[in-house]
Amino acid sequence: MATCPPHPTNPPRPHWWQRAWVRYGALTTLLAISGLVILALVREQTGTQGFLVGLGLAVLPVPLLLAAFRWLDRVDPGPWRNLLFCFAWGACAAALIAIIANSFATRWIATATADPAGADTLGATVIAPVVEESAKAAAVLLVFLFRRRDFTGIVDGVVVAGVTATGFAFTENILYLGSAFGTDQLTGDSGFASVTAATFFVRVVMSPFAHPLFTGLTGIGFGIAALSTGRHHLRRALLPLAGLLLAMGMHALWNGSAAFGEYGFLAVYGAFMVPCFGLLTWLAIWTRQRKLRTVRDELPAYVMAGWLTPTEPYALGSMHARRLARRHARRHAGKDAARAVARYEAYATSLAFLRQRGRRGRAGADFAVRERELLDALWQRREVARPALDHAARATAPPPVAAWPGHVAYGVHAGYVPYGYAAPGAPAFAQTRGQYPWPPAFTTAPYPGLAQAQYPADRSAYPYPPYAWPRPYRP
Repeated sequence: MATCPPHPTNPPRPHWWQRAWVRYGALTTLLAISGLVILALVREQTGTQGFLVGLGLAVLPVPLLLAAFRWLDRVDPGPWRNLLFCFAWGACAAALIAIIANSFATRWIATATADPAGADTLGATVIAPVVEESAKAAAVLLVFLFRRRDFTGIVDGVVVAGVTATGFAFTENILYLGSAFGTDQLTGDSGFASVTAATFFVRVVMSPFAHPLFTGLTGIGFGIAALSTGRHHLRRALLPLAGLLLAMGMHALWNGSAAFGEYGFLAVYGAFMVPCFGLLTWLAIWTRQRKLRTVRDELPAYVMAGWLTPTEPYALGSMHARRLARRHARRHAGKDAARAVARYEAYATSLAFLRQRGRRGRAGADFAVRERELLDALWQRREVARPALDHAARATAPPPVAAWPGHVAYGVHAGYVPYGYAAPGAPAFAQTRGQYPWPPAFTTAPYPGLAQAQYPADRSAYPYPPYAWPRPYRP
């Protein structure tokens, strides 16, 4: 009787170019070579003194911009290696592509038309936006394709695009400020009347957000594409392209504002750039608040299954409570405990977003594996994180509003559960997300005893949260 061949116990080994260390090494080598070449080109155009002056002035806005993007990403922070790659790509690879392509295109147009002034204007308003935004968008595309787990929405797209643009603007500012310093050395100007001071005011003081704003539109396109389901392939392809085209158009308008007359730059800056920057900032902050609300909405399912305590969804859904938890852990158990609490918060947030994607049919085929990994990571840190989160939840919960005798407190209605209390005879937590009281009733039992009473040592025997998707699961 014929039998099936035995299943191979060892999977086939990947080819050498598919190994992670080969890819990381090739990418690091590419960025290092690009950095050396761009350093030589900028130094050749500005001189040594101009390069040092430009470097010292251009670095000033970088920490502020990076801190702003990191703050925006605090709800579900991505790994530092992604941000480091994006900044290095913008400062080295994208800047090198832009310098070479813009110079070649401008010279070709000047030779073909015999009009150097017109070639410079056309290069600044048409060629430069297309080349620069495409070069910066390449970093967003690479993170979107190869770090898909870390790219889950609009905030991630804005952060990745903004950090890439910050690196690009850093190198570009070195070039412009160094060239301005060289001009001042030739003309003898100094102080506030110098070209260096004017360039610094326009590029560093007035518009440090220009490049992050342009590329942020591309990041929004990728972020919306990340939220789309796998069935909408055309929309997933068109949304990033639409964001890239908007970024090119806004960049072209900004570069061409000098050709609109004496007050063209101020008109474009006040009537277009500042409102667009405010709108993008509002969108990013609003999306950040939605992510916190997602954490509060999705984690109660794991409370019902026993993986989390009743106070944790409330504490994890508040950035103020998260800070208090880390501070409490650092004060009572040291820096290692604070880092463990921070990792616990990050894993719990990723778990909430994973469940949301699963409910909406957008989770990948590795949903169950990824969920188990996150739950195991939470379980390993529970003894340190739970007391800190319980303290934070107690410290940030609003006090109950006491009603006068014979009067009903404002906002109280049938079925209302006041903050910090549970309705008489009601279960500890409701079966549906919409009935869950926020914040939940606090427990007075110490966490070590509670953990021993409710959480068995054998995790494999413990039930996972029930899944009741509103539609069939689609990988």
